[in-house]
Amino acid sequence: MANHKKMVQTSIKKNYIYNTIYQVLSLITPLITAPYISRVLGSNGVGIYSYTNSIVTYFTLFAALGTASYGQREIAMHRDDPETSSKLFWEIEILSLTTTAVSLIVWIAWIFISTQYTAIYSVLTLSVLAVAFDISWYFGGFEKFKYIVIRNTLVKITGIILLFLFVKKETDIFSYVGIMAATGLIGNISMWTYLPKLLAKVEFKTLHPFKIHLKQTFAYFIPTVATSVYTVLDKTMIGAITKSEELNGYYEQATKIIRMIESLLFSLNTVMVSRQSYLFAEGRTEEIKDKINKSFEFIFALAVPIMFGIWGAARNFVPWFFGNGYEPVVTLLYLMSPLPLVICISNIMGSQYLTPSGQRARSSKGIIAGAVTNFLLNLALIYKYGANGATLASVVAECVISAIYVHMSKGFINWKKILNVLWKKLLAGFVMFWAVLFIGGNYQGSISISVCQVIFGMALYGIMLIVLKDNVIYDALKIIRRRK
Repeated sequence: MANHKKMVQTSIKKNYIYNTIYQVLSLITPLITAPYISRVLGSNGVGIYSYTNSIVTYFTLFAALGTASYGQREIAMHRDDPETSSKLFWEIEILSLTTTAVSLIVWIAWIFISTQYTAIYSVLTLSVLAVAFDISWYFGGFEKFKYIVIRNTLVKITGIILLFLFVKKETDIFSYVGIMAATGLIGNISMWTYLPKLLAKVEFKTLHPFKIHLKQTFAYFIPTVATSVYTVLDKTMIGAITKSEELNGYYEQATKIIRMIESLLFSLNTVMVSRQSYLFAEGRTEEIKDKINKSFEFIFALAVPIMFGIWGAARNFVPWFFGNGYEPVVTLLYLMSPLPLVICISNIMGSQYLTPSGQRARSSKGIIAGAVTNFLLNLALIYKYGANGATLASVVAECVISAIYVHMSKGFINWKKILNVLWKKLLAGFVMFWAVLFIGGNYQGSISISVCQVIFGMALYGIMLIVLKDNVIYDALKIIRRRK
């Protein structure tokens, strides 16, 4: 019981530090592995992995059935009651085990009927199985991100070591897929070692996983599936329509950079969702609004220079990072660069308002609208523009979702507030862009030039924010003064 109460006494700052450490590791991992894998497997091998992984993702989505988001919210709302939260854990986990079992049966049937990539699909069975053991939502509900970070850090490091040991030539695609899938499974299983000292005893005959939670998890499952349309279906449709593994390889590498950036940006939302759920349960509305406003200030301050930085630096960055033959990735990065900024809006409002306030089912309408937009635009644009068309479709879809989320969040945020937070940062970012572009000149493939672009760009952006007297600078100075 004492251990349980200690879990409740958490700090947003401490959790953010833990989560940021992991996100930095997530940032460093592709920086280490992507250049190696892109050269060893080539765009063809990367494309095969991208396509097959997109297929297995549909099965892992059904296996999860929205239990991660739903489970974290439920645990967060009942974390002061150890008996109830422990009962919730077992009910939700039993439901997850059941849906994973059903998904595995259908997946095995898919393997038998598939005529291509059968061996790779067989290895990816581990990815479906891993869902059954993923209990990170339980620790997330208590804002105990230390456990998650330790587990994920060890998994990342192990994966990197194995990758360099066993993936050494283009034909090692099978080993690469196996390492990626196996480390995820082992990492999820390892989290169970923390459970015995955290859970209270529960009478299993009192559990009702299907009667209570099945309908609720569907409310989370629908938007999750809709989200996959523009995060996963893009890759499936590129492969199915163009029949080109190389195009999927280019798209995979570009999205890898963007997703890496997004994971770092949104680490704050990951730790805030549980705290906001708790505040909603307590009815502390003003505190919720204050945290949302500060989140916009902070995340926009990071997202804006990243967007302009990609525009200014991609042409020099791609050749030395991915190697020869990845030139199309430059154009894809240009087109994808607004995504982190656009997604900031929907991510903050979804994670810190709509989900914690119990409006996940309502918010799914926005995601479904974006998914339909993405699917229809994919059909129209991929045939003519290939991966570039899929990218344009994703950007438009994210704009649709963010617009709908802002409309749904009246009283907490509006476009006027967003523009008030954003305009100074956009102006500073625009000035930074021209400086970064000038430094890049005609260089293509110079690491030293990329380093100069990052350092000088960050410095100039910071100076511009000070000159414009942006709020994020004053908030940072207040924090520094308090610590003195």
